[in-house]
Amino acid sequence: MAKTRTLSGLAALGAALAALPAWAQEAAEGAASTTSDAGALVPYTYTTSVNNGDVAWMTTSTVLVLLMIIPGLALFYGGLVRQKNMLSVLTQVFAITAVMCVVWVVYGYSMAFTDGGAWNSYVGGFSKAFLSGVDVTTVVATFTNGVYLPEYTFVAFQMTFACITPALIVGAFAERMKFSALLLFTVLWATFIYFPMAHMVWWWGGPDFLAEQQTAYLIAEAAGDTAAMDAASAALSANGLLWNWGALDFAGGTVVHINAGIAGLVGCLLMGRRLGYGRENFAPHSLTMTMIGAALLWFGWFGFNAGSNLEANAITSLAVINTFVAAAAAGVTWMFAEWILKGHPSLLGLVSGVVTGLVAVTPAAGFAGPMGSIVLGIVAAIVCFAFVAYVKGALRLDDSLDVFGIHGIGGIIGAIGTGILVNPALGGAGIPDYLSVPGTLQVADYVFGTAVWAQIKAVAFTVVFVGVGSFILFKVVDILIGLRVREEVEREGLDLAEHGEPAYNM
Repeated sequence: MAKTRTLSGLAALGAALAALPAWAQEAAEGAASTTSDAGALVPYTYTTSVNNGDVAWMTTSTVLVLLMIIPGLALFYGGLVRQKNMLSVLTQVFAITAVMCVVWVVYGYSMAFTDGGAWNSYVGGFSKAFLSGVDVTTVVATFTNGVYLPEYTFVAFQMTFACITPALIVGAFAERMKFSALLLFTVLWATFIYFPMAHMVWWWGGPDFLAEQQTAYLIAEAAGDTAAMDAASAALSANGLLWNWGALDFAGGTVVHINAGIAGLVGCLLMGRRLGYGRENFAPHSLTMTMIGAALLWFGWFGFNAGSNLEANAITSLAVINTFVAAAAAGVTWMFAEWILKGHPSLLGLVSGVVTGLVAVTPAAGFAGPMGSIVLGIVAAIVCFAFVAYVKGALRLDDSLDVFGIHGIGGIIGAIGTGILVNPALGGAGIPDYLSVPGTLQVADYVFGTAVWAQIKAVAFTVVFVGVGSFILFKVVDILIGLRVREEVEREGLDLAEHGEPAYNM
């Protein structure tokens, strides 16, 4: 039986996606047996099957994520800045998206989703630079044994994640960074921070590869072949660093939100506060635009979260309902918290809450149950509201559009909460186990300390790695071309001074 021609690491770290009984049944039906008629272990073999429904769903998810960025994120951010900087934000988000599409296919995909040799725990290699070896016949594994996607579909889907993550950072230092510096920083940051983070969290061999190597290990063990056992063991551990730690990240809590939030925090601290901060009016110039952008973000987020399942099945449905209820619960919580503490329920507070819930549920979308997702949204909304409404002002932190306050803090809460809410006793899907019965997906025993500690380690690593790395890259860009626009440019507004055109001609 033929093996897959190309096997890439995939999103969602360990794939809790199949943790429900129905998934285990599907996996068992699609996998080849690992025992002979006499009951002896035999090498695991498998075929690759591409389902047209999965391809259609993943294509839809890919364009939904693009919709999140342009126009969703662009309008959301654009409405929050002053009128004189609206066009600059639109241009920054749009330009980052275009640049990252090119960078991704040139070398980003290869760095994130290939074997990195001696550096494989941290980053991939360049074997698929310029998409070398990728064509219409190559496939990547999903989370079910025997089920695969066309590699181009996976490349395109992951490309949208590589686009939105650096675009999120823009909001932390909006209205004061040079456009040229932003573009240079984006390419450097993606190369040295995002691609390694994606590899460390999402690079693994896939369920059939694990079954093949685990079976080989068991056969070698039975034969007393130490060398073969070592080879199989090494293959089983040839995954990203955080994947091997057991950290769960369904759709990008660490890779996207904490990553962007910490980078944004470092950037706004290094660039300093905007001119007139605390004295002039920095109110959003168009909450109408912000509401439209937030609605498009919520709409597109279904592709972001449910698409990370890589298949169209019951776990896709779980991610969809979690994306509804976590966002709704967080939006309502933020609205009432503001109403009680500040005397009015604002539109800005409502949409901020919804985005907070979406951020928090991202790592948990296919792991938590709906009731757990509601609790996660409520907790994230309370903590993020407190930071944005009170702590940020006390610290005089000019995180212009609350990238750290929502994405950074919300991502941390979501990542740690995932380790709690994955517990089947709390309605979670359970932690996946591909090894105890090679070729099938089982649900591992849940151990609170082990699961939560893996999440805490992943969060701590992400904060340090991204914080230190981003600081170095910001400093490099500052030395080369300078980070911040001149004072007169900032006062005039970046629309005219940087781009030579206004957002509105009225």
